[in-house]
Amino acid sequence: MAAVRSRKEAAGGASTARGLASRRPPGDSGTGRARTDRARTGRGRRGGGRLGWYLAAGTAISAVFVVPLAWEIFRSFQPESVVTNAPSGQTFGHLTLANYRTLLSGQDDIIRNVVNSLVVAVLAALLTSLVATLAGYGFALFRFRASGIAFGLVLLAFMIPFQAVLTPLFLELHFLHLLNSLLGLALFYTTFNLPVGVYVMRNSFLQVPLELVDAARVDGASVPTTLVSVLRPLILPGVATTALYAFLFSWTEFLGALSFLTNDNLFTLPVALSNVETGTYGSVNYGLLLAGAVIAMVPCVIVYVGLQRFYVRGLVSGALKG
Repeated sequence: MAAVRSRKEAAGGASTARGLASRRPPGDSGTGRARTDRARTGRGRRGGGRLGWYLAAGTAISAVFVVPLAWEIFRSFQPESVVTNAPSGQTFGHLTLANYRTLLSGQDDIIRNVVNSLVVAVLAALLTSLVATLAGYGFALFRFRASGIAFGLVLLAFMIPFQAVLTPLFLELHFLHLLNSLLGLALFYTTFNLPVGVYVMRNSFLQVPLELVDAARVDGASVPTTLVSVLRPLILPGVATTALYAFLFSWTEFLGALSFLTNDNLFTLPVALSNVETGTYGSVNYGLLLAGAVIAMVPCVIVYVGLQRFYVRGLVSGALKG
């Protein structure tokens, strides 16, 4: 009996082992786990190496843009006699605020010119955004006779540089008594920024689902109410793109401001810098030029950083929709 019992127990243990082996998932062995761990370790190493390459490439690309700006800011703190010479180890200790003091005080009070440029650029950005939004809404969501021809005429202005019509514009502003006026200059900038703004805003409105507009009409919402309450969050990237483009164009434009302004108190920053950077006839004060360029760069960087996420989304929408 003892022999029979021992054989039954051995048979039961063998069946239990077979049952556990049958429940074990295929490939789940010590060797399989080791291979899996090695594969995960290899993927982790490859992922870490790829991340390192991405960081190195991003750092190199960023340096291409950041290093020249940092070098310009650094050289703006050096006197003109040092700026005009080749850089060396001794020049890194010659740092001074003399260039900025000269620009921000005395007869060349550049703060007034900065304010003039801000007034013109902000006014042009607001007017361009408002008119372009209304025009884009009409071209995208309304169907009327010859709408394609009208939009084509708007795009035709892309090919007409304002330098080609500078004399007629001068005569027109003179007739409207807007010469030597910041308002006239802002209207001039608005006119030449509208084609880009209308193009971007039309593409932004084309991405809006028509069901939202139809639902707003059924609820009795007017066009201004639909724009402000329903469509505003959706078209905000396009509006920011239009405003940023108009601001940067107005902030950096030189020839129009030089042609339409004759009063020193109304000069914008580019015109003022062209005057203060020249000390005597035929010589250029590069120290003042670098300091003025840094001052002119600050508002552009602030506005761009503030609207960057909207600006990129607006450019993508303009590239994908026609």
